[in-house]
Amino acid sequence: MTLTRAHASDQLRDAGLSPRRALGQNFVVDANTVRRIAKLSSVGPGDNVIEIGAGLGSLTLALAETGANITAVEVDEALVPLLTHNVAAYDNVRVVHADAMKLDWPSLLGDHTDWHLVANLPYNVATPLVADVLDMVPAVKHVFVMVQKEVGDRLVARPDTDAYGALSVKVAFWASGSIAGIVPPTVFLPRPKVDSALVDIVRRDEPLDHDVNAASLFALVRQGFAKRRKMLRGALAGVVNPQQFEAAGIEPTARAENLSVHDWIRLCKVVNNEGERS
Repeated sequence: MTLTRAHASDQLRDAGLSPRRALGQNFVVDANTVRRIAKLSSVGPGDNVIEIGAGLGSLTLALAETGANITAVEVDEALVPLLTHNVAAYDNVRVVHADAMKLDWPSLLGDHTDWHLVANLPYNVATPLVADVLDMVPAVKHVFVMVQKEVGDRLVARPDTDAYGALSVKVAFWASGSIAGIVPPTVFLPRPKVDSALVDIVRRDEPLDHDVNAASLFALVRQGFAKRRKMLRGALAGVVNPQQFEAAGIEPTARAENLSVHDWIRLCKVVNNEGERS
């Protein structure tokens, strides 16, 4: 069972509802797309899956068909009864009414330590949610999400590209990421003005470097990219001195987008070690 555009439109109309822009609601209403996501996510019987922004349950149904255990999270109280009704035939789906940005993750995930996050992420939470999950929810080992293409590009970007930024460095530190496919606007209700991307992020067994403080690293990276067109000696003025650039093997005339995650780690270590000695 999947939801067609007509079925979704009828359900919303009968309930006196319409997609809410404030919640970033663009419902995917194409059977081929949701089944494609379920297949590419590689989840199956016995897997634990959390879906954020389940909406009316189109993707939820496709994920349920894989036999995985699905926890479908939806913030919109008005949609929860429709979602619950649409997935009622599946005993492997649990519906949770909650704000994804305020989740009690330990309570939600329980004792399981190997979760998949598979979702058509609402546009307004995609970036902070993925960042928070990588930073704070190690039980989520695999993230497979549909996001705006621009966001997808930033998640997996490499140095010396326009899309490369602080978010790209964070993903590279915790995981490996790739674009698994592009999705056109025509599969959504309402139709957005941009393409979407399917992003596959697999958490590393260990972060790239245990000896660097992740919070300090990401704070340094954020400051560097806050003025990305400036040379690092200007963007990091007052934080990194010329001797520290030299000790880390970083050219102060470089820009933030030129540094790989390994470069940022090296620079952060030098800054932190010197700070501890002073």
